[in-house]
Amino acid sequence: MTPYTERVIRIIKSIPEGSVMTYGQIAAAAGSPRGARQVVRILHAMSRTHQLPWHRVVNASGEIALRDEESREKQILYLAGEGVEAGADGRIDMERYRHDPGEFFL
Repeated sequence: MTPYTERVIRIIKSIPEGSVMTYGQIAAAAGSPRGARQVVRILHAMSRTHQLPWHRVVNASGEIALRDEESREKQILYLAGEGVEAGADGRIDMERYRHDPGEFFL
């Protein structure tokens, strides 16, 4: 596993209940500001193995990015269970729920 992948996994695991981060925000905190797509691949490939709270990751607009309706509804349900409200359009209020991990992951 690359050091970048390890940092991404640590950052995702650090997102507290009731908060979200964006793919780009995670990539930047892990040291690759343009690596949002790599974060998507890491989440897709390693969520189960590393028990990542995948539902706490949204796109830059605060939207649930999953296209599959069942997975989308599951993410909204999991977030709601943690107190994170999604609007009717599936958007999260990033001012209210965004987690800022600081710069201690590099």
